[in-house]
Amino acid sequence: MAQPLCRLYLITPPRIDDLAAFGHTLAHALDAGDVAALQIRLKDVGDDIIAAATDVILPIAQARGLAVIMNDRPDLAARLGCDGVHIGQTDGSYAEARRLVGNDRMVGVTCHDSRHLAMEAAEAGADYVAFGAFFPTTTKDALARADPEILTIWQETMEVPCVAIGGITSANARGLAAAGADFLAVSAGVWSHADPAAAVKAINAEIAAGVAERG
Repeated sequence: MAQPLCRLYLITPPRIDDLAAFGHTLAHALDAGDVAALQIRLKDVGDDIIAAATDVILPIAQARGLAVIMNDRPDLAARLGCDGVHIGQTDGSYAEARRLVGNDRMVGVTCHDSRHLAMEAAEAGADYVAFGAFFPTTTKDALARADPEILTIWQETMEVPCVAIGGITSANARGLAAAGADFLAVSAGVWSHADPAAAVKAINAEIAAGVAERG
């Protein structure tokens, strides 16, 4: 069975106060619709907190066939058994991340609104490139605002998958899926929703509608 042309890529909330409760919520959200990957992105916490969260999240996600990606920390990705790492432009080089995680894990690279950075990452061997932010976001300070056209151009010219990120919700997901994103990375658009499972279902519906609009 062929995979959808565009899929949801979940990112954890930046803070998880109750791991047991989050695990329950996560399981329901993942069972509500197609999710390709889950990025563990916890900010301003120690490695022990990240490790404890990963211990809860990893089996829930991997049992459902998701790739689990660690944000920023290739060393922790390798040590904790994640499927890959996502690095920003200030998180060290692609080469160093690849050295730390090895060839059997994924390395994704933030490229903001720059096709040049994305092409450099792709040529170096990145498994995916991420463009954004496309919309205002409270999850992190966006360094650039990307135009959906960058997704279309990338889809038409490059083989390496592209991820759209930044302020994505069910209200604006369709246009990015239509533009050519392979994945839509969503955090607050799911976890800030009163019912995260309903948000996953709604975003998947908008992704399907957007893909149907591709030329």
